[in-house]
Amino acid sequence: MNSQPSKNWVDTHFHVFHAGVAVKGARYVPHYTAALQDWIALAQGVGVTRGVWVQPSFLGIDNSLMVSALKTHSDVLRGVAVVAATADVEVLEALHAVGVRGLRLNLAGISHDIPEWTQAEPVWHTMHQLGWHLEVHTDQGGLPKVLAQLPTDMPLVVDHMGKPNEAHAMDASVAALIARTKHVPTYVKLSGAYRLGGVDALNLARIWLHELGPSALLWGSDWPCTNHEQLASYPDLFASLETWVGHEHLDQVLSHNPQRLYWSDAVPL
Repeated sequence: MNSQPSKNWVDTHFHVFHAGVAVKGARYVPHYTAALQDWIALAQGVGVTRGVWVQPSFLGIDNSLMVSALKTHSDVLRGVAVVAATADVEVLEALHAVGVRGLRLNLAGISHDIPEWTQAEPVWHTMHQLGWHLEVHTDQGGLPKVLAQLPTDMPLVVDHMGKPNEAHAMDASVAALIARTKHVPTYVKLSGAYRLGGVDALNLARIWLHELGPSALLWGSDWPCTNHEQLASYPDLFASLETWVGHEHLDQVLSHNPQRLYWSDAVPL
């Protein structure tokens, strides 16, 4: 990528974990360690200096590894946590204090019926107070069903390009997000092209750019690309962004949008 790095370029989606560590019953147990220092070295190699640590599903609601890192690297890291639908205010406020700015629902590979979250008003209320967003990962084509069960006024980040069935503005997932952006801040992460089930990532990225505009886009490496580790070349993952959105939108997607979403701290404790 022939670009002058910005000191505030952000990777909004990476994972850190230890080999063999997972909650009981996890569908995936890592056989290798993905270390924070490895991500830092790879990110800095392409000019990325900040990151958003996303809690992987196989660690469940134990966010302790992330919390420890956020305390140590509070200037350059933010987090997206996984919590129970019954989490109390104190849990969420403690996470906010160390740099967590969102809650993730990873429904990939599991039921998209989420009755516990339709009754999670106390969590939604606290998230609003803290200025958090909701991050959602679904199976391909599953986004409309999930959004129908969630608050319509919650700022939203959608993982891995939304995983629609087709790269088309009339696809149900694409249409649902287009409609949502008219009422509440909504972002799409340009990440995980290998998770799209054959949908062309370039065409899909350009649809999001055209329909939502560059101010609604984020970039994430998805490093170390669990279950797709053979594709975890950080320079290649990074270079794909310029192919998708063009040089003229790089700073918007890599710096302005994530700074606004993760570092604005508009609602202090």
